[in-house]
Amino acid sequence: MDITLNVNGRPEQFSAEPNELLVERLRDGLGLTGTKVGCDTGQCGSCVVRLDGRSVKSCLVLTASAAGSEVATIEGVTTPGGELTGLQEALRQEHGTQCGFCTPGMVMALGELVDTTAGGEAPTEPEIREWLTGNLCRCTGYHSVVRGVQRACAAARAEEPGALSAAAAGPASAAAGQEV
Repeated sequence: MDITLNVNGRPEQFSAEPNELLVERLRDGLGLTGTKVGCDTGQCGSCVVRLDGRSVKSCLVLTASAAGSEVATIEGVTTPGGELTGLQEALRQEHGTQCGFCTPGMVMALGELVDTTAGGEAPTEPEIREWLTGNLCRCTGYHSVVRGVQRACAAARAEEPGALSAAAAGPASAAAGQEV
């Protein structure tokens, strides 16, 4: 079947099998390998992307069901100047990345949390931990990730929504391949 997606601000047209998973198209078809394959069962969250602004596990989404959608991957997460986003920088500062395998999925999922709280009340630690339940990390114990999200949310409260998170993903720039 013929599919059109808007991936990281760019239109992509291709043919896909009815059973093709979105993660397969992103990694194998489009070469966007920042989206990781960890468990293939939707348990680990390393494959999280933003689909029409919502974080989803791309190993559970059929490519055909995403037809016509906006897809943001970690490769599209950047600021207009090509620097790390506020969330990425906060995770870096708080040492919330460790080995980095789960980081792209966390950035994509947590970006939605930062966006939804920008300009409003910061999420509590239990709320952040609840948000993280769909992303497994074997390195950090989540303490540094929680601190990074708290830092990013504090900064986002002073900025416009979307300015500091994964939702600010636009057309790829020179730094768009960064996975932090």
